[in-house]
Amino acid sequence: MLVPNEQNERMITYEVEAEDDQQPLKETLKNRLDLSSRLLTKLKKSKRILINGQYAKYHELLSEGDWIKIDMTEEASQFEPQEIPFNVVYEDIDVIVINKEPGIVSHPTKSHPKDTIANAAQNYLEKKGVACRIRFVNRLDMDTSGLLVIAKNPYTHHIMSQQMKANEITKKYVAFVKGVVVANEGEIDGAIYRSSDETIKRVVDDRGQQSLTKFTVLERYADATMLEVSLLTGRTHQIRVHMESIGHPMLGDHLYGYVDTELIRRQALHASYLSFLQPRYKEKIEVRASLPKDLNELRNKLKDELLR
Repeated sequence: MLVPNEQNERMITYEVEAEDDQQPLKETLKNRLDLSSRLLTKLKKSKRILINGQYAKYHELLSEGDWIKIDMTEEASQFEPQEIPFNVVYEDIDVIVINKEPGIVSHPTKSHPKDTIANAAQNYLEKKGVACRIRFVNRLDMDTSGLLVIAKNPYTHHIMSQQMKANEITKKYVAFVKGVVVANEGEIDGAIYRSSDETIKRVVDDRGQQSLTKFTVLERYADATMLEVSLLTGRTHQIRVHMESIGHPMLGDHLYGYVDTELIRRQALHASYLSFLQPRYKEKIEVRASLPKDLNELRNKLKDELLR
């Protein structure tokens, strides 16, 4: 079983169980710890797997009660550390979950070489004396606010990526859309397709990837609706594309939606809830993020319009 080691986020410790007795080390690493072939190759080259404190080769047989230690030490990211809002809402030995502000990108790009969440994370980790690469488990558009997960080591990133592919991570959003949604709840099943490399815009088209979105009405206004939206697949722009496809585009969405700068200046979308299994101990973790200031202001404006 995986053993807690709260003093070092880079060390994975596993006590060999009866089922692993006389099994090759490599098989146990793959079957019990779910290590990827890529990570196994990397660890083999750097000789960072030990059995009972001694360097071990993958063909070596295990005995019940042996201790496997995997050193995940690696070169830290080299982003420029910057003092940028970095609101940590959950953290443990393996992950950091932040409540991202709108208007900031996650990772440096050609158009945004700095002033990103990665720069803020670098600053945060350096102040804590933690040296690790910054790996994002999920992604949020620049103008989407809410919960963003950062893995502290390659093991965590791999396990959570597997959870994502298996739909074991629950993601819920709050969205404000144009028009009054009549049904209290619904499901949108529409393949999402990118028609050209020259555009970032997606459409619902049978040639695309299968995509499934569920929604529940939270509040109705005079000509808008507040929804809770759950993603059962994780396609680029999925909520924005799907809501436009049913005639209820996102308020403030300049690419797909309905723009009224008197209401809000960015897409009214917030990642409000996440649940996942802690990669090392398999405990269920639930994290929530309250609405940011601009969406609370939008909500109040819509309520005022309803009362007029």
